[in-house]
Amino acid sequence: MSAFENRVSFVTGAGSGIGEAMALKLAGEGSTVVCSDINEQGAQATAARVEELGAKAVVSALDTANEEAVKEALTKTTRDLGRLDVLMNNAGVGGKNWETTTAINLDGVYYGLIHACPIMAGQGGGAIVNTASVAGLGALMRPFEYHDDPVTIEAASAYVASKHGVVGLTKQFAVAFGKVGVRVNAICPGYIKTPILAPMLEREGHEDFLKELHPMGRLGQPEEIAEVAAFLASDAASFVTGVAMPVDGGYAAR
Repeated sequence: MSAFENRVSFVTGAGSGIGEAMALKLAGEGSTVVCSDINEQGAQATAARVEELGAKAVVSALDTANEEAVKEALTKTTRDLGRLDVLMNNAGVGGKNWETTTAINLDGVYYGLIHACPIMAGQGGGAIVNTASVAGLGALMRPFEYHDDPVTIEAASAYVASKHGVVGLTKQFAVAFGKVGVRVNAICPGYIKTPILAPMLEREGHEDFLKELHPMGRLGQPEEIAEVAAFLASDAASFVTGVAMPVDGGYAAR
C-alpha cells in the first residue's frame, strides 16, 4: 500500500515551487490532494499534474491571510471529501514588507493550525507540516552590506521574524494536540530553486554566494523538500512531533 492511500491532503501554496512538489509527492503516494493557492491558475496547473499521476485533485483558490477563507476551505474539504489527514501549511512570500510578510508567513500558518488541528483531533488524528526556513533558526546572510537600505532591512527582518514564529507555533501546537493524535512538525529549507528565489538569482554573483552558504555547495530542489515533508506527514514518522527539521544542505550546521 502507498504511504498516503485513501488519505486526503491539503497543500497551501501548491501553485508552484515547494508546494507544487509536495502536491505531486503526495499524489504519487496515493493521496487525494487539494491544491490551494492564491493564484488559482497555478493551482489548476498543479491539479492537472496530480490527476496525470492517477490521483484525485481538487482546486482551492485561497488567500491564507484571510482567516475565514482558510476555515471555510478546510471545513469544505472535510465535508466534501470526508476527512482531512494531512495539511502542508506551506504558502509563503519573501522580499515583501512587514505587514504582507507576517500576514502570509505567520498569520496564515496560524490560521491553518487553529482550524485544522480540531478537525483532525475529531477524526482521531492527522499530520501537519509547516514550511519554516533556515531563517527560522537563525539570521539570514546577505551577499552585500545593507545596513543603510531600509527596504531590504524590513524585508529580511519580516521574513526572519515570521519564520521564527512558524517554528514556535509548530512546537506549541505539537504540545497542545499531541495527546489527541495530531502531529505537527516543520521543515526548514535552505535556499531552494523556486520562483520566490528567482529575483535574487538574477543578480550578478548572488547564485554563487548562496551556493557557498551551504556546505554541500549547491542550492536545493523543491522535490528534496517535498520528500522530507512527506516523511514527516507519514506513518513512518509516527513518533515525531514538534520538530523543526533543517533540509538545507548543511546551512544550519555552520
